[in-house]
Formats: sequence, structure tokens, C-alpha cells
Amino acid sequence: MAGQWQRLGGALGLLQLTLHICLLHPPLSALPWTASDTKPPLQSFEVVKGTFSRHFLSIGYHQIVEIPAGAQNISIQETTKSRNYLAIKTKSGVSIINGNWGIDRPGVFIAVGTQLTYRRPNEIRSRIGESIIAPGPLTEDLYIYLIYQQPDPSVYYEYSVPLYNSHPTPEPRIPPDILSLVETVDPVSPHKDSIIEDISNNEIPKDAPNPSQSGPEPEGKPDPLPYIWSQAGHTGCSATCGTGRREALWRCVENESLLAVSFDLCDLALRPPTREEDCITQPCPAHWDLGEWSECSRRCGPGTQQRQVICRQVTQTHSNGTETLATLGADSCGTLHSPVTKSSCQLKICSQWQIRSEWSSCSVPCGVGRRAREVVCVGDQGDVEEDSECNGAMKPPTLENCDMGVCARSWFTSRWSRRCSAECGEGRQTRTARCLMDHVTNLPLDSCEGARPQEVTSCNLGPCEERLEWFTGPWGQCSAECGNGTQTRVVACLLNSNGSMEVVAKLKCSHLPQPITSQPCFLEPCGGQWYTTDWSACSASCGGGYRVREARCLADRVAPGDHCDPATAPESQEECNAQRCVTATDSSCRDQYHNCAVVVQARLCVYPYYRGACCASCSNAPKPYAHSFTRKHLRR
Repeated sequence: MAGQWQRLGGALGLLQLTLHICLLHPPLSALPWTASDTKPPLQSFEVVKGTFSRHFLSIGYHQIVEIPAGAQNISIQETTKSRNYLAIKTKSGVSIINGNWGIDRPGVFIAVGTQLTYRRPNEIRSRIGESIIAPGPLTEDLYIYLIYQQPDPSVYYEYSVPLYNSHPTPEPRIPPDILSLVETVDPVSPHKDSIIEDISNNEIPKDAPNPSQSGPEPEGKPDPLPYIWSQAGHTGCSATCGTGRREALWRCVENESLLAVSFDLCDLALRPPTREEDCITQPCPAHWDLGEWSECSRRCGPGTQQRQVICRQVTQTHSNGTETLATLGADSCGTLHSPVTKSSCQLKICSQWQIRSEWSSCSVPCGVGRRAREVVCVGDQGDVEEDSECNGAMKPPTLENCDMGVCARSWFTSRWSRRCSAECGEGRQTRTARCLMDHVTNLPLDSCEGARPQEVTSCNLGPCEERLEWFTGPWGQCSAECGNGTQTRVVACLLNSNGSMEVVAKLKCSHLPQPITSQPCFLEPCGGQWYTTDWSACSASCGGGYRVREARCLADRVAPGDHCDPATAPESQEECNAQRCVTATDSSCRDQYHNCAVVVQARLCVYPYYRGACCASCSNAPKPYAHSFTRKHLRR
């Protein structure tokens, strides 16, 4: 019977709790406001992007861009790897990354309401530079800086800003009749949270009193909740040193006895929200923060590389695993065991010059000449590489002068020409004489001793018999003063008989190759020249007519041009056949009216009626032509 009363008391408690929740949090449809009272949030954004690049800057901090508060999707990226660094400072002057000439290690930084991820790729293998990204939105303006150390920096930035802010949603207005019910609910006494620290969450005491036996409540006061949430301590601190964070732990207890009961008996909707608080531990020891090693000072062979070593101390550890660091003096970390900041390095063994051949023979038999040898750049594996891989200042010479002794000054002659200048009869042969001291220099003719050797001698292949040959005269003048033309020459067949020449018929020389008689010629460019077609037929055989032709301005190689002088343009139209027409007498062709002269003057003869009524006058009238057909319609 006691168990039934206990279950009945628990059910009544849950019913009472549900009633309180409905009174405190009524459904939206029951509250006196509509959706039209608030405006939906606006989600329009503008993307801002650009590139910061300069050839030369002074060593130090240089502002790249100012990013306003509220910006989202922030991306800062070096386009190429360099020895420069990115830095960030807030509008209030607080440095977040790489401030005060200190270089931070890559990682995640929490500031201005967002998470900033700072990356610095491996400086030896990577070809991309530093980057900083943040999802936003920012709660404060940010200034992006470049720590300049190397020429030609290039930084690309991009972020999104809202075009205008969203409208805040007003708090719902609770009617007075509901508010009066809310005020009647008794809050849980706060002093009950501290006396149940030693009770386990899943232990239910056997001596727990029955809530239904506690006696009736006074009239007009709601029944208290049978089970409530009570704080049961905290989680462990997130840091073993410095300032960390911890959360409060909650458990379900019986309202009167404050004894721990099952979690199912308490309403999860009434469970207090999870909150964090600082937990102070002993200060963290200072430690050395080691930066990335720089590139090796030499591409090959022994070199040096450096890194930055900073003494830091962790001052706070956040719940997401990030840390807040403070920079200290080197004495705080102990200077006796400070890490080295300079180290030796060697990427590869340098390529070396190798002599592949002995010196060649001298380029001259006497005097001063040149000789050469082969020198190549060889890598550490024995492969031939580009000369740029070796030290150019250490390359052995590949050319040098060689002295073969003084050459004697004497006359040098070439061979006589192989053919005589005449195929029969008297002719001549030639050669060249040079006074030489060596094989390079031609000395003046009077520098050699003795007379100059003979350079022309006579030759005779025997008497000339009757022989046919072609004779060619000189080329004539070009047929055009400018542009393309043609020139001709006379070609004749001659009979040579012991030096006596006689012109014979060309047919007798037909067995010999005949020389050409004409060839194209070009004296100078014309720039532009008028060309015309032939005149057309006259429009009338008598009585006056007209004829036309077409004129064009053509440049060299018959290409249309516009450099011709309009004043010298040929006429494109002229009169023709102006003689009076003589018509045969036709007895039926006569004028039927006495004033047919007026018909002719009025040019009415073109109509059949007037041509028949004034047949004689219209037949003898001159034929008109279209004066409107002027040269401008014919010339192009």
C-alpha cells in the first residue's frame, strides 16, 4: 500500500511539473504576436578580394588590408614562397600573430570571435607561402600586415562582408494572466546544492522518505517538484599548469532529502545549462619555442641554415585544445641549455668542371693562332649537366693562344685558272699573288722581297675553225619607269671562222641552248598607278552618244591601292558619234501637227503617241543620254 502511495505521489509530481512547464513556456500559437512582427534575417554578402604586391619595401611591417568587423570566409595567402611573414593585429592594437618582431609557430589562434588558422609550409620542399584562414564573423576590425624581408612580395586576400545587418528578433510579450501564474512557482533553494557532494549519481537510498507522506500543502500554493537537479562537483581542469577550464556536473536528487536518485526522475528540460569556468593551477614552466629552419644558404656543398628560438610560457589552455602563449626573456628559459639557432647543411654535392680532351693543334702553322679543348660540368653521379650547375668563375679555359714561331715573308701564289679565256685562238689564264707573313694577315705588296709574281699569262687552244655560237646584245631599258616591267635584248646566231664573225639564220644555232631575249625588271616602287579598261561601244551610232570605261588605282603587284593622284585620273566617260543622223525618206513618217518642235524640246518623243504624231521631228532629234551617269559612278 505504501508503494502505491509512493508511485501515486510521483505521478502527481510529474503532472504538476508538466503544468508548470506549460505555464512557463506556452506554445507559440498561444502567445499574442504574429510572424509579421519580425523581419527575416538578410543573408546578402559582398566578396572583397585583391592582391598586394610591391617590388621593394623597407624592412619591417607594412599594412596589406584592413578587414572590417562582421567579415566572414577570410583567406590570406602568399602566392609564392618567400622569407617574408604574415602578421595580424586588432584595431585596438593587440597583436595576434607574429607581433613585436616575434615569429609564432603555425597553429590555431582564438581571437576577435573566430578561429584563425596560421600555416607555414615546409620551407625547403614546398613552393607555396604562408596562409591565414578564418571562418568569421569578426567581432572587431583586423589589420593584416606583411613583415618584409625579401623583394617582390605578393599576397592574395579575400573575405565576405554583409551588405547590411539582420534585424534582431524581439522578445515575445507574455500576457499578464500568464505572467501571474509564472510568478507563483517557487524556485529551488540554492543552499541545497552544496550538501550532497558525496552521493553517487546512480545510488538510490533505501531509507528515502515517501514524498506523499510530507503532509498537505497550504491552499493556493503549488506543490514543490519531487525531484530536482543539483550540482555534484566539476570536471577535471583542462590544463595541468597555467589557467584552464572546467565544467559543472549535475545529478538528480530527491527534493526534500537531497538524496541522489535516477536521472530518469528529473526533467531534462529543467537541467541547468552546461557552463565553463576558469580553474587555476600552478604556473606553467617556460619553454623554448623552436621555429622552422630556413633554406640552406647554398644550393650545393656545405652551407648554413638558421631558425628562430623564443622563450615562451603557456598562460591559458582552452577547451578546444588551443593555448595562449606569452613571450618571455631568454633568462626565464635558462641560457645554458638554449637550442642552437644556426646549423650546417648540405643539399647535395656540388657539380664540378671536368676536362674531357687535350689541347687541339694550333690553328696556324706559323705565327700566333688559337687552340681549344673540351670542358664540361659533371654532377656527383658522373652525368653531364648544364654549365649553370657549376661555378662559372672556376671553369678552366677552353681556348688559348698558341705561338708557332715567326713566318717567313714571301710571295704566295694560287694555281692558274683551269680554262683558257678563249675556246680557240688567243686567250689568257689568271692567278692571284699575295705577300704573306702568316696565315692570317695580308701584308702590303712592298713588304716582300723580290718582284711580284706574274698573275696573267697567255694561252692558245689552236686556230678557230668554222663554229656556230649565239651572240647576245646588251639588255635594253625597262619598259616601266616604276613597278614591274620588261626589258629585252638582241640574240643572233653567228658563224665564227678564224676570228671573222658572220650573222646567219637562227635556225642554224637551234642545236645550241638559246639565251633568253626578255626578262622582268623592277626599277622602283610606284606606290600607285591608274589602270583603265577599253572603251565600251558608243550608245548611239549617230546624233551624239557616249561611251564609258572603268578606271582603277592599282599599287605594285596589281594590288588595289589609294595612293594615286585624283587630278591625273583618266576620264571614264566621253561623247561619241556626234555626226547628224541621215534618215531615209519615209512617206508615212511625217508630222501630223505644226508644233512638233515643242514636243522635241519637251523630250516627249520617248512616248509612243508623240513619236507617231511627230514622226519626222522625233526621228531627226538628237538622242539624249543619262548625264547623271558621271565618272564617280565608274571610278572605284
